[in-house]
Amino acid sequence: MSKQEISRDQDCQVAIVGGGPVGMGLAIELGQRGIRCTLVERYPEPQPIPKGQNLTQRTMEHFHFWGAEQALRAARTIPPEYGIGGLTAYGSLLGPYHYDWLQRDLVRPYYFTANERLPQYATEAVLRARVAELPSVRVLYGWEATAVAPADDHVTLTVAERGGGAARTLRADWLVGCDGSRSLVRTQAGITQTLSDHDRMMVLLVFRSRGLHELLARYPGKSYYNVLQPQLDGYWKFFGRVDLGSTWFFHAPVPPGTTRDNFDFRRYLHEAVGAEFEVEFEHIGFWDLRFAVADTYRAGRVFIAGDAAHSHPPYGGYGVNTGFEDARNLGWKLAAVLQGWGGEALLDSYDSERRPVFESTARDFIARSIETDRQFLHAFDPGRDRPAFEQAWRARSEGAVGEVHAFEPNYEGSPVVAPCPDGRGTGGSAVGSHAFQARPGHHLAPARLSSGANVYQRLQGRFTLLAFGAEQEKVEALRAVARSAGLPLDVVEDTAADERARYDARLILVRPDEFVAWTDAADAGPFDAQRILQSCAGRPAALAAA
Repeated sequence: MSKQEISRDQDCQVAIVGGGPVGMGLAIELGQRGIRCTLVERYPEPQPIPKGQNLTQRTMEHFHFWGAEQALRAARTIPPEYGIGGLTAYGSLLGPYHYDWLQRDLVRPYYFTANERLPQYATEAVLRARVAELPSVRVLYGWEATAVAPADDHVTLTVAERGGGAARTLRADWLVGCDGSRSLVRTQAGITQTLSDHDRMMVLLVFRSRGLHELLARYPGKSYYNVLQPQLDGYWKFFGRVDLGSTWFFHAPVPPGTTRDNFDFRRYLHEAVGAEFEVEFEHIGFWDLRFAVADTYRAGRVFIAGDAAHSHPPYGGYGVNTGFEDARNLGWKLAAVLQGWGGEALLDSYDSERRPVFESTARDFIARSIETDRQFLHAFDPGRDRPAFEQAWRARSEGAVGEVHAFEPNYEGSPVVAPCPDGRGTGGSAVGSHAFQARPGHHLAPARLSSGANVYQRLQGRFTLLAFGAEQEKVEALRAVARSAGLPLDVVEDTAADERARYDARLILVRPDEFVAWTDAADAGPFDAQRILQSCAGRPAALAAA
């Protein structure tokens, strides 16, 4: 975009700093709702570092609703039969001990879409193409934020062309920092972080090797591989495919002070695999292993999302998927406030829902995994007691299945999920259980309607009332309150038979992000349409007056 075009209209409703996957996803979420956005992205093209590869079934639901699912699947670099499943090995990849790990296909029935896997730069390219189709979104490629100045009724953002070019000032109603772990937006908004440093220097290698593909052909359908070694004290050597047959990435701890020139990375790779193979390095970089979470995701008119709000080691493919969920959660809530039907409590709920989910992900899955691996390596050694080691190894394999089922981010107890037990609840956790039952605060499972369509094909990014054999008087009461308050509500009516019976509720209110907001089965109080919608919209005054 030229300087002349930039200066033509500096105002927007939402300014987004950072055009990685999370920033682009948020721009799409808002742009599809007609919200005028300006997105500032420093790089003209996606950066060719293969990170953020594993996209879960839930993330692919986002791409479905963003109108980009088919384009993303067409950009895949690995055949679909490889899924996003992995393998964990002891000692080396070619050793005798290994098991399947993080097989997310096990929870596929609870989601509308299948998972996907491709390099982050390919994902970004798809998102950029979709953003370009939205007239309400303006993107400033090759520009970066230099200053953030919040005020009571707006935020002023100063941006400059990279390389010392012209500077411009943008004015927005709201600002969202999606600008990474070293976020300028977070810093200048005065948002502090809580850090947990595991005191490990890590290397990221990107390399080409046809020989490694041939060595690992014994493990068909695997896309990434973890190696546990006693000397690493619970931290992994981690391989992942970038494409099928030639390109790989590799994360592993290295000694402090390691540089590109003073360490034998080729030998390090060979030790992890258990064999020698040809290696052609394309990238050697370093990063610090740590957990970081912002102490709040909101400061007045400034929000943060993705790595700006939280960061953790790339264990388990949680990072980019967590960031996409941030974008979905925040996007519809910002749009609701800008469109006049959402209230201040709705914006506050972004922090009270999303931050606990990340804290739980970091604590209950990633950090716990590192500690569990450390304890296992200290306690068991096949050279010392092979039967005890093999028994413990089998138990680990069974536990890996349980981990997939237990990772179920939810907003139980959220202040904008009805009924909230005390009216002031905060809620969010990554620990849950997958179920077809419709539960307030949980993701809605798919179900087939009597027409043959899926419930998800009737969800349109608005509140949706599923009425399956429900009393018509209650349906009309909810519809009337929503209409009076300007709350966008679609109604889907059907019988309570077949797959719909699994919801175990006759009335199910679904949020714009496909989480259940309320069900008649879970609400023990008297039916009150105004109370229900009042809670879910975060704007009691507007609905009370309706």
